[in-house]
Amino acid sequence: MSHGVKAIGYWQVGSQRWSLIEKEIIEETPLALFINGQEWLTVMCTPVQIEEFVLGFLAAEKIITHLEDISLLDITHQGRVADVWLRHQVTLPRRQTLTSGCAGGTTFADLEAMRPPVQAERQITIEQVFGLMEQLQQAAHIYQRSQGVHTSALSDGQRLLVVAEDVGRHNTLDKVRGGCLQQGLPTEGHLLLTTGRISSEMLRKAADMEIPIVISRTSPTSLSLSLARAWGITVIGYVRGRQLRVYSEPRRVGLPTLAGAPGTNGHCRVME
Repeated sequence: MSHGVKAIGYWQVGSQRWSLIEKEIIEETPLALFINGQEWLTVMCTPVQIEEFVLGFLAAEKIITHLEDISLLDITHQGRVADVWLRHQVTLPRRQTLTSGCAGGTTFADLEAMRPPVQAERQITIEQVFGLMEQLQQAAHIYQRSQGVHTSALSDGQRLLVVAEDVGRHNTLDKVRGGCLQQGLPTEGHLLLTTGRISSEMLRKAADMEIPIVISRTSPTSLSLSLARAWGITVIGYVRGRQLRVYSEPRRVGLPTLAGAPGTNGHCRVME
């Protein structure tokens, strides 16, 4: 079974010195997904937590709602084929991925109309944010071995409930959602932490899980912030050391809205 990394050798060169290094790098492999005997699509992912990824991906694509919708999930060919049999018939959609620079002509109005605002109310302190991101860093075991990988987690505000790592930041959210399905753990009202950029697709996945607060060590995109304000989601970015930025719905961290600031809800930078 893969551990998500593979050992390689390479030359380390710098300052007129060179050395031969052996180190682990992150794995990226294709995963072919079959539904009720029909090949649907192939996705690239890191071959760990594959069942969680498949479950979360199917839930995100509205193929399943509950774990009980699946009668059989079989991972074969060394983790490169997922064979899923459902308890119901399904017409497989032609998937459109909405990511940065590839929106396929979809407008903000189209995206905003996809769902109502997130209703879950949740408060969090600045200290909690710093503490949770430290926990996320400590839980990133594959990253510590190879780097080049994203980590995401669901949290109740005190601890990390489900943690996932993958070469694709979108995949980590699907793995988190799949892990919650496996454990019978609701996602509504919880917090989502990630090391990856918060794109519109990342925010959509969070909204579909009814997540009111999304926290990242890096930045959001302009479209994701427009959606966050429309859907009532607090976005916190650039959590590094003792600094962070609150981009939307600052009320959840006890900050006032900045009147006259660009955007609907303002943009706060917090330093301690």
